Amino acid sequence: MLDCLTEATDRALPLHAVAPDGLPALLASLPEASAGFLRASGFSGKAQELRLLPGGSGLAGAVLGLGEDPETAAAPWAFGAMPFALPEGSCWRIEGAPDPVAATLGWCLGAYRFARLKSRAPRRPASLVAPPGTEAAQQQAEAIWAGRDLVNQPANHLGPAELSAAVARLAAAQGASFEEISGSALEQGFPAVAAVGQGSPRAPRIAILRWQGAPDGPLVALCGKGVCFDTGGLDLKPAAAMLRMKKDMGGAAAMIATAEMLMRAKAPIRLLLLVGAVENSVSGAAFRPMDVIRTRQGLTVEIGNTDAEGRLVLADLLAFACEQAPDLLIDAATLTGAARVALGPDLPALFSNDTELAQSILLAGTAVHDAVWQLPLMKNYVSWLDSSIADMNNVSSKPMAGAVVAALFLQHFVSPGLPWAHIDLYAWNDQSRPGRPEGGEIQAARALARAVTALVSKRSPAGR
Repeated sequence: MLDCLTEATDRALPLHAVAPDGLPALLASLPEASAGFLRASGFSGKAQELRLLPGGSGLAGAVLGLGEDPETAAAPWAFGAMPFALPEGSCWRIEGAPDPVAATLGWCLGAYRFARLKSRAPRRPASLVAPPGTEAAQQQAEAIWAGRDLVNQPANHLGPAELSAAVARLAAAQGASFEEISGSALEQGFPAVAAVGQGSPRAPRIAILRWQGAPDGPLVALCGKGVCFDTGGLDLKPAAAMLRMKKDMGGAAAMIATAEMLMRAKAPIRLLLLVGAVENSVSGAAFRPMDVIRTRQGLTVEIGNTDAEGRLVLADLLAFACEQAPDLLIDAATLTGAARVALGPDLPALFSNDTELAQSILLAGTAVHDAVWQLPLMKNYVSWLDSSIADMNNVSSKPMAGAVVAALFLQHFVSPGLPWAHIDLYAWNDQSRPGRPEGGEIQAARALARAVTALVSKRSPAGR
């Protein structure tokens, strides 16, 4: 159990959640002293408005405004600020939440802080007595906490070996099998990953998790870009652009979290998780602009830019995944700045070759407040990846549609007819907001877990 949750206790105080139109009824139900205090303080029920209610022995409770928008009131973020807005050491039960599951999730996500490298213990969050029926939300929050920890770890604490070890720990905890590929086996079987990692003294690894939630269930393959630090390689990033590159393994963290959610939910699937754990460094051994490398699939790629390394990592992972004949294939990566220019930091870009899969992810993201937005796989732009000396280039010949072109590059490594979705995400909160503290973020995982579950249910014999 997360440290922001507690078992039912007699000392839990009521946190009354109320929208403006419900305020008269709440005031009528409260003791006159508390109602009078709220009136005198000018409490109106606007979103995130908080009042502590005094009582005879100190604190009698609190009231949280939900605002006038029902959708905002039912989102996890409505309760995301509470763990640190309420007094340290206090214990609460929520009364009047429009959606207790979302409220519990928001509380847990807002209680997260990455403080393991600080010498002083951080302030403890206020604790919540979780309402019955919120176990799935608690499990999702635990997966997101673990994923955020991975993204927030400095690169000197989390390299390819440590990222692979995180997959191994998850496999052990969930009764899954684990395999790590490194050394000559990786060089032979995953040559594009090897090329990206050859400039670093920390050798690349492929982490493979396999899990059977149902022996005859559909095989769902998840692939994550795990670039633990990205200098840009010999096409070196400017200093300002390198400051957050410890988060360049955010796609892997999102796929690890998605896998954990699916396994803990006992989804009736067979699961394959692939993480390409690698570091893109600068050295005399680093791969060079205009090199031509071979991929696992056999296609050759001319390196137009060493800073477009994530798509090379995913190319080998996607090829391996397709060899396993999955029913669904999903990848996630902090792949392009162009996706952020188009959609901003909070809205991952979705690309898919399958309408049903895309719609399922879009609907799931809206339902669980973990939205993505679909961009097109524009076939007319495929020729922008042409090379005069190799099968293709890893970057476009034109300075436009960068996210689209990157997705088109990946599509070369996906078997025709296989339902595939690619998520281009940011994996970071630039500033703290309720439920979303500054630092590493796990985006799209809740949407993907829900979408996969819905698709599996729809396609199962019982769902027909």
